[in-house]
Amino acid sequence: MSLREKLSNNLKSAMKNKETDRLSTLRLINAAIKDRDISLRGEGQTDGAADADILAILAKMVKQRHESARSYEEAGRLELAERELAEVSVIEGFLPRQLSDEEIAKAIAETIEQTEAASIRDIGKVIGALKSQYNGQMDFGRVGPMVKDHLV
Repeated sequence: MSLREKLSNNLKSAMKNKETDRLSTLRLINAAIKDRDISLRGEGQTDGAADADILAILAKMVKQRHESARSYEEAGRLELAERELAEVSVIEGFLPRQLSDEEIAKAIAETIEQTEAASIRDIGKVIGALKSQYNGQMDFGRVGPMVKDHLV
């Protein structure tokens, strides 16, 4: 089952079970995917967003909500922070399991070996290979410095 079908089925079940908070989050996800579909049509791709695109959208939504929750907590708006974190838990239900630090380090070492990266100039090649293989499974904001440490 594709990610798009899984989202659609969850949306239908949330409607049936009258889960309003979950339903609103699923609708936000659907809207973001439809926006991506429209932009891809403008680029000449008629199939719409692939699962990899959808995973990238979901990862971006999680990151945005974590940042919003942090801002709300700093402003003392705890009820809004809780709402953002509830949305994060719904969105993360569609993302693959996040790799641990040890698994990330192992993946980086294997990718460096596969791409034959030798210096800091090869960091883009290594991160590109990691993104194609582990999209949605690791936070690439954290991975960049780890790759840099391995290549120095």
